[in-house]
Amino acid sequence: MTQERETTERKLGELFRERFGGVPHTIVRSPGRVNLIGEHTDYNDGLVFPMAIDRSVWIGLTPTSDRSVVVVSADFAETTEFSLDGLGDPPGAGGSWVEYLKGVAWALQRAGYELTGWQGVLAGDVPIGAGLASSAALEVATARAFAEAAGTRWDPLIMARIAQSAEREWIGVECGIMDQLISACGVAEHALMIDCRSLEMRPVPLPPKTVVLVLDTTVSRSLAGSAYNTRREECAEAARLLGARTLRDVDTETSPTSGEPLPDPLLRRVRHVISENARVLEAAEAMRAGDPARLGEILNAGHASLRDDYEVSCRELDLITECARKQQGCFGARMTGAGFGGCAIALVDEPRAQAIADAVTRGYTAETGETPRIWACRPSSGADVVRSV
Repeated sequence: MTQERETTERKLGELFRERFGGVPHTIVRSPGRVNLIGEHTDYNDGLVFPMAIDRSVWIGLTPTSDRSVVVVSADFAETTEFSLDGLGDPPGAGGSWVEYLKGVAWALQRAGYELTGWQGVLAGDVPIGAGLASSAALEVATARAFAEAAGTRWDPLIMARIAQSAEREWIGVECGIMDQLISACGVAEHALMIDCRSLEMRPVPLPPKTVVLVLDTTVSRSLAGSAYNTRREECAEAARLLGARTLRDVDTETSPTSGEPLPDPLLRRVRHVISENARVLEAAEAMRAGDPARLGEILNAGHASLRDDYEVSCRELDLITECARKQQGCFGARMTGAGFGGCAIALVDEPRAQAIADAVTRGYTAETGETPRIWACRPSSGADVVRSV
């Protein structure tokens, strides 16, 4: 058992005993993620390359005999209680952590699952608003909690889709499937190359002796209130004008370089999606070849495309990636997640990881006056049961 698990189990156990008495029957966890390459391609039926990280959302729970769900959040110092009956229609307008639990319950019941109530405690160490899929980790952890409480067979792919529907319809964020899928299906020590149309998944290990540094700018963003949905709408409009189902069906031969050109910024949005799908395939080849230098070049190119063609970067993301690239032992860096703030990643030589993190911290702080949060991440497994009595 890792120190992380020991600390979190102890925290959950103490809070559960204080609020409910006894110990939780089951503890489940679901990880956050970083995406190595393949950004804003998932909702275009494209290719992505995420890895689950060793930061997670944890729920300790005990089933009850009624239809009530009572959950204490250690992070927010709040308690919520709701009935599985009469959840009503999706509000579709964001909301607090409570709404994610309700949304998953609603989506599970709509899919035909018989649920039972439970009481539990919730804690996590996935930074919220940092682009590390904290919402997906919460959704998948909640789905796993409901499955354990009701004795339902856990199917990671099905549960990822249900969690996605909760975020899209209950919360109102038109997300792709990537975040929920990697949180449910992650493979330890591997990233997953995912085809978001077929949902085919291929695990690929990182190059030897490398580690991923997560570079948190501490600039938060809200997807529901950001330009995320606008980008989706732009992609859908570009596909319509090109006579394609989605931008996955547009390639270099049928791209807007032929015929009537697309208006700006649609042309640049399409250019990003086409080139980013190609970068995912190139990244897989570099990883299989154990070539960190080539993989780093691909990460750098991906950031430039997200900055210039997709316009989802920001000053802080550009700055922190530049600070990382200047360091000896850094192969490449780019923003990760939806953008508009949040985190970047850097692929680095593992023995130099701490020295690189320290140098990036100094450079970023000197320019912004803010202290970034930086940590090394190892690829983690997907949602699982940590302990069951």
